[in-house]
Amino acid sequence: MRKLLLLVITALIFHTSCVKGINQDSLWMRENYTKKEVYIPMRDGVKLFTTVYMPKDKSEKHPILMTRTPYSCAPYGEDKFLPLWNHYFNTYLHEGYIIVMQDVRGRWMSEGTFVDVRPYNPNKKTKQDIDEASDTYDAIDWLVKNLESNNGNVGVMGISYPGFYSTMAALSGHPALKAVSPQAPVTDWFAGDDFHHNGAFFITDAFAFYTSFGKPRPKPTTVGPSSFEYHNTDNYDFYLRTGAVKNFTRLMGDSIAFWKDLMAHPDQDNWWKARSVRQFLTNVQPAMLEVGGLFDAEDCFGAWNTYKAIEKQSGKTNNRIVMGPWYHGQWSRVNNGSSLGNVRFGSPTSSWYQENIEVPFFNYYLKGKGSADSIAEATIFFTGENQWRKLPQWPLANIQQKSLYLQANGKLDFSKPLSAGSFTGYVSDPAKPVPYTEDIHFDRTINYMTDDQRFAARRPDVAVFETPVLTEDVTVAGPLLAKLVVSTSGTDADFVVKLIDVFPNDFKYETDVPSEHRRVPTATYPMGGYQMLVRGEIMRGKYRNSFEKPEAFKPNTPTDVNFSLPDVAHTFKKGHKIMVQIQSSWFPLVDRNPQVFTNIYTCDDKDFRKADIRIYHDAQHASHIELPVIK
Repeated sequence: MRKLLLLVITALIFHTSCVKGINQDSLWMRENYTKKEVYIPMRDGVKLFTTVYMPKDKSEKHPILMTRTPYSCAPYGEDKFLPLWNHYFNTYLHEGYIIVMQDVRGRWMSEGTFVDVRPYNPNKKTKQDIDEASDTYDAIDWLVKNLESNNGNVGVMGISYPGFYSTMAALSGHPALKAVSPQAPVTDWFAGDDFHHNGAFFITDAFAFYTSFGKPRPKPTTVGPSSFEYHNTDNYDFYLRTGAVKNFTRLMGDSIAFWKDLMAHPDQDNWWKARSVRQFLTNVQPAMLEVGGLFDAEDCFGAWNTYKAIEKQSGKTNNRIVMGPWYHGQWSRVNNGSSLGNVRFGSPTSSWYQENIEVPFFNYYLKGKGSADSIAEATIFFTGENQWRKLPQWPLANIQQKSLYLQANGKLDFSKPLSAGSFTGYVSDPAKPVPYTEDIHFDRTINYMTDDQRFAARRPDVAVFETPVLTEDVTVAGPLLAKLVVSTSGTDADFVVKLIDVFPNDFKYETDVPSEHRRVPTATYPMGGYQMLVRGEIMRGKYRNSFEKPEAFKPNTPTDVNFSLPDVAHTFKKGHKIMVQIQSSWFPLVDRNPQVFTNIYTCDDKDFRKADIRIYHDAQHASHIELPVIK
């Protein structure tokens, strides 16, 4: 998958093609809206290209709903309409919103220089001191002063990278900005979004994205960048044959500025810290609605942690969160969100969210319509039980941290092991890394977050632990904490922890209908014994004590490796089993660790080594997963 293409599709359907067919809704939009293209001046003189869809109705004042994007506000030309009628945005049209889309500084038709995740500047003193928050302020100020028939209320929303610009909008301080919804927002590209998780480099997404998105744009243009030619249909083969990360740098060439930045900052230094927006989320004024997917392969981290940062640092902010059973941006799609891959959720979750959460949120704060009380503090979909829960807070107060201990012979239990000298070992071979999915494909899949893990459980380099059949439901709600005691014969290693729901052997869905995005064309996938990935996460071992100062392992010495996994909301049903899998590669989702302590971005192919890995589970070294269980 070219991440750029996925983001363009999912980010409020800001794709570049215009539907040619005329239907009733498209005719209605053209009869009731006009399109304007304007350049809005920023305080430093740079002008940003902005598309405005204006209601023709002058009998009332209209709210403004804006998205700022690096992915283009095409189609360009005042006679060419974005087909919002094919999207749930059709509701906003009929509500009479002024729809505004803006190419951010340095992208597409806007002037200026683009900077990836441009750092927030809290101490702007002159007109030359700009950031994305100041650009948003200037854009809003121009809109409310120059668009006729606006009611003075502005909302900002966006998905993924536009989610980052939405968070920055919340820091703009403009009094007309009343409501903001960062959705799957890029939040911290080192800790957990997109290109790094706990310091491990997600090479497939990074390389696929920056070979196109990162190409320089010397002057405003309506023409998008070309894509990289892989000449391969098997991503496992392509990434393995290409080898060390430095070989990808050679393929990338010298023109991609942010790739060079990635390679120059392998650890979490001040350069990375400046690009983590969480630290600045204090005194947030507009009402906030963070939205994300439980199975978002790209920015699951962002929604959870933007919400938590505001709760912790800006306690007076009117702040809410929604998390559904979605892939990246699925809540904005025209499909109904009733499934992902082979797993079904029993209801049209996307359309339910659109109708019951997002549109009412903006209607209330921008139009004074409806009631804010209808939207809970936390609206979370619990998979397994397949139910929405409207909660007073997140994480919940009635949580009990229960330790699920790894045991000898592949067992998993809530009681601490009593034996001595017990461990599970495997050989991690960078020449034969564990794949992240069993399929042969090239584009990174959106389904792997719920994929059947039986293919991995059968490999000798994956440690598998499983409970007995559950005699009652177990509901987990909140972040997971992996507390492992491990050793390696090398000086570095990765550790992937996967929490899995094992379905009963006789499990079948009640109805035999095709599921959205199913890998097979019919509903014949064998769900009996299905090992559903509930949550998986990786820890680059050298960062176990600090992301700033990596440390080598002492070979063959038991060592603590503790790390958090993104929050979960899942019920393991009675009759199911809980499984934990641990492995040391997740390829080619994540680049391979050479398993020697080194700068992985500059090491050579010859530096990669096999390693003997041990996961300890005895009385002295009791590896376990802390589950946030609802009492």
